[in-house]
Amino acid sequence: MTALPAGFACHVANVGVRDEGDDFVVVTASAPVPAAGVFTRSRFVGPSVTISREHLLDGRAQAVVVIAKNANVANGPAGWADADTVVAAVAARLGCAPEDVLIASTGVIGRRYPLDRILAGVARVPERPAGSDVTAAARAIMTTDTVPKVAEAVVGDGPARVVGFAKGVGMIEPDMATMIAVLLTDAAADPADLDGRFRRVVDRTFNCVSVDTDTSTSDTAVVLASGAVGPADADELEAALGVVAESLSRQIAADGEGAETLIEVVVDRARDRAQAKRVAKAIVNSPLVKTAVHGADPNWGRVAMAIGKCQDDADIVQEQVVIRFGDREVYPAPLDDAELAELSEYLRRPEVLIHVSLGIGDGECTVWGCDLTAGYVRINADYTT
Repeated sequence: MTALPAGFACHVANVGVRDEGDDFVVVTASAPVPAAGVFTRSRFVGPSVTISREHLLDGRAQAVVVIAKNANVANGPAGWADADTVVAAVAARLGCAPEDVLIASTGVIGRRYPLDRILAGVARVPERPAGSDVTAAARAIMTTDTVPKVAEAVVGDGPARVVGFAKGVGMIEPDMATMIAVLLTDAAADPADLDGRFRRVVDRTFNCVSVDTDTSTSDTAVVLASGAVGPADADELEAALGVVAESLSRQIAADGEGAETLIEVVVDRARDRAQAKRVAKAIVNSPLVKTAVHGADPNWGRVAMAIGKCQDDADIVQEQVVIRFGDREVYPAPLDDAELAELSEYLRRPEVLIHVSLGIGDGECTVWGCDLTAGYVRINADYTT
């Protein structure tokens, strides 16, 4: 069992949002601690996101509550009132100010909370939660996820740790972070410094995941630092946050709705990182690339097509580009039938690397996605019915 870092405790329960299984998580510290968050830039944002943004303006939080299977988005003033009511009820149980409680929700859009059932569940939250099972928390926030997503890392040589859990397998093309992710550390941190470092971590991890090019209305990634084991080197803390966030990002991509293959795309020798990321996203988001990987078809022409879609990048010259599947160059070096057969076997692996060198500069970016299967269509065709 992965345990929470020192200074945190959790309560996991079913409050009646879903018929079976836990659907409610509260993670809390004993007092407000340094915290930071990054949220969706969707124009159809839910009240949970706006409330949490406001509550993080002072760089501190004491608790995070997550409700699964109901996004509470597009419900007008009633939805806002529901979210405020849940936050106030959790704060009352924990004995803290509502402004120190963050909230995240994920699930169906346009349905109000079953508020009476949720409030009855909140009334059963212990005043001092004592749970520490991160996997239980990760399982409770799942929607169409097939596995709980948990990661941990030691800060430098220890003893401080970073532990994270997340959910998300569909509606994932983040424009900030992705899905819901909660990262916790028992290292001490300055709120402003933590905010800047977390944003850098998010940009190179969660912001580099795409399952289906759709940005959620509820994306939330937060970090809280209890300081229970004392100070840690800030660079080492950022590195540990990065290890946990990258692991969660890969887990999200690998568990994409209906996915069978994790696709990692590395673009290097670009003009800068922005160009590398733009090209990498064009590749990983291409339905034709996704279906080729799913069918174990080494059709590198689809990768070339995706690169070519970046029409405004006039410094991309096809004669300078190198395309590889794994460590095998597929363009411009020609492949014979035997080599293509070997590549087909490579594409049947659970993880596939597509590596593109643009031959321009030293910019580089790695992104993660997954193949496109009939399972994705079926899950989303039947999502509310």
